[in-house]
Amino acid sequence: MAKLFFNYSTMNAGKSTVLLQASHNYREHGMQTYLLTARVDDRAGPGRIASRIGIGSDADVFAPGDDLFAMVQDRLAQGPVSCVFVDEAQFLEKAQVWQLARVVDDLNLPVLCYGLRVDFRGELFPGSAALLAIADEIREVRTICRCGRKATMVIRQDAEGRALRDGAQVQIGGNETYVSLCRRHWRDAVGDRPQTQGTED
Repeated sequence: MAKLFFNYSTMNAGKSTVLLQASHNYREHGMQTYLLTARVDDRAGPGRIASRIGIGSDADVFAPGDDLFAMVQDRLAQGPVSCVFVDEAQFLEKAQVWQLARVVDDLNLPVLCYGLRVDFRGELFPGSAALLAIADEIREVRTICRCGRKATMVIRQDAEGRALRDGAQVQIGGNETYVSLCRRHWRDAVGDRPQTQGTED
């Protein structure tokens, strides 16, 4: 039975690598996949999913207002598809998450979404919130903080490396802009935890 999956993490956890590997596994067995990514994030080039380790693949792009159910139907009209992969799923609109649920329920196609759970303020992205609410399976792609603990948060930093507490939720960037941290060190970075003498780093 097809399912809607949400694979979430913080920045630089290897989500795109996992997506590309999973798509490759399908194709290696002669099955076609349909890849989608957010138009707003074109760091790897328009319509391109790329990993920090150097692998990549072309993809169709989605933007606010696009009907993803219709896009999948149009792709199916060109030939069979065994699985749909969505990168940068945090940028989905709530309605688009429900459109992907329809792909699963009405077209019997598995949909695997990969994205961030929270932004630099520690708040859910709308697409992630919708996926957490209705996905059939939720999985964490783990990465670590500089201290070795699991990273669950991310800071946005300025050119001097200072953590920013305000700003637009969406600002495209990589390692120069975002740093993944455990909750404790995220609180330190944003000034939300008193510094006490003898406190373990």
